[in-house]
Amino acid sequence: MSRRAFAAAASAPYLLRASKKSVPVGLELYSVRDELKSDLPQTLKAVAADGYQCVEFFSPYYEWAMEYAKGVRKQLDDLGVHCYSTHNGARYFDEGKIAHAIELNQALGSKYMVMASSIGKGSLEDWKGVAQKLSQASERLSPAGLKAGYHNHQAEFTPVDGVRPIEVIARGTPHEVMLQFDVGTCLEVGSDPVAWIKQNPGRIRSLHCKDWSQAQGYQVLFGEGSAPWKQIFDAAESVGGVEFYLVEQEGSRYPAFETAKRCLQEFKKLHA
Repeated sequence: MSRRAFAAAASAPYLLRASKKSVPVGLELYSVRDELKSDLPQTLKAVAADGYQCVEFFSPYYEWAMEYAKGVRKQLDDLGVHCYSTHNGARYFDEGKIAHAIELNQALGSKYMVMASSIGKGSLEDWKGVAQKLSQASERLSPAGLKAGYHNHQAEFTPVDGVRPIEVIARGTPHEVMLQFDVGTCLEVGSDPVAWIKQNPGRIRSLHCKDWSQAQGYQVLFGEGSAPWKQIFDAAESVGGVEFYLVEQEGSRYPAFETAKRCLQEFKKLHA
């Protein structure tokens, strides 16, 4: 083996590790929703101090005035934390509301405006309507430098007439629409998270890293449930096109801030 070939082979494991570390991990701020409502600046400071690299704001952000949003952005910049995406109610994608959402997302430096939920249960035609709304939003967002995204819950992985609604959404939207993957809700209804990622190359650009177990539901901390995280990370980074991870926790046996800190510590262990 030549010196050059030996050096390349020796460096390969390092390059793989570096690639993993290059994917930022953030917190969906619903995980600390009460603290955020009480004191947003202090909550962001605490999240940054834990080592989170990005955050995702959820629907109440839509009520902000532009000056307030600019102030939040300044604090994020000062903390070295990014906001790559926001969670939005389906109505924020309506023509009368999307303009304000665009302005806020631009102010925050966001890349993706994610539809956090839609119709819950419905017919396949209803789900096709969701896909159409996302497609229209994608066209509206593109000139503003933003992209649309969709966040699944249990309903999207529960078959309707033999078809999973999430497949209707994937087929009915352009590749530019991100399929933000909530792992826990996929597990709860018995779907295979690794298989779903592999079925959608380049579209799983962010994941909600929320664990689940049969005994404790969503009260388990990250890494304590049934999710095969190492296989999920591998699929997300080799096929899914993941750009950032988001820890999400609906509650646990610990206070919210301690929960977020413990989840990040375990994330780093499993992702190493």
